[in-house]
Formats: sequence, structure tokens, C-alpha cells
Amino acid sequence: MIHENNTVNENPVEESELHFETAQSGGPGGQNVNKVASAVVLRFDIDQSPSLPDDVKQRLKKHGGKRVTKEGVLIIKAMQHRSQLQNRTEALQRFYGLLSAAMRPPRKRRPTKRTAASQERRLEAKQRNARKKADRAFRYPKED
Repeated sequence: MIHENNTVNENPVEESELHFETAQSGGPGGQNVNKVASAVVLRFDIDQSPSLPDDVKQRLKKHGGKRVTKEGVLIIKAMQHRSQLQNRTEALQRFYGLLSAAMRPPRKRRPTKRTAASQERRLEAKQRNARKKADRAFRYPKED
């Protein structure tokens, strides 16, 4: 959660809300790669989580992007390392990175005012363009 001094608590989600699955991983491992399930898939049901407020859930879905299913489940796959423990640690780090980004409320945009010089340049450019287009217009010769 967010404290009074705008710091983010590292673990607002209970460990029991995270579901881990293992699978066979591709990549390095030699003969061992076909025998050991070293890849880790972390699943977190955003909608059913009681420990997150609604606004954080919405931001987490936005930050999750393609990793969030239609049912609101965040899926993080880690298969970089040969060790299941290292892959589990990496998946947790990525999850908590996403979560800490979602915990920070977005900054409000402060509208800025155009400078007088930029406004003047814009108006001069518009006048130049208007003159250029007016010069292209066909004018019938005067008959006296």
C-alpha cells in the first residue's frame, strides 16, 4: 500500500494469492532440459485480490498489457535460467516491479501556456501560407 510519505510497501499482496506452475523450459540445459521442469509461470488473479484497491487493480491491468487475460488474470512466464528457483525469483521480481509501478498514482498533467513568441511565429507562418496560396489562384485579366 502507499504510506503517508508516498513510499510503496514492497509486498502488499499475500503470498497465498500468487499461484506458481512449472513447465519444461527450452533453451540451455543439455540432456537435463527434457527431464526437469525449470520454467515457472506465475498467475495472479487481479479481480479477485482482496489486498489491492480498485484503482491499483485498473492500473495493474493497464501495465500488464498482453500478460493480462480477459478474465483478469496476470500471467508472468520466467524461463531464462536453468534453475527453477532462479526462474521463480525472476518471476516474483517482475511481478513486484509491475505492482510497484501500478501502486504509484499517475501524475496530473499541468497544462502549459504558449509563449508569446511561439504564438507570433505561428500567426506569421499562417499569413505566409495564406499569401502563398492566394498567389496560386488564377486571376482573370481585366477587360477595359
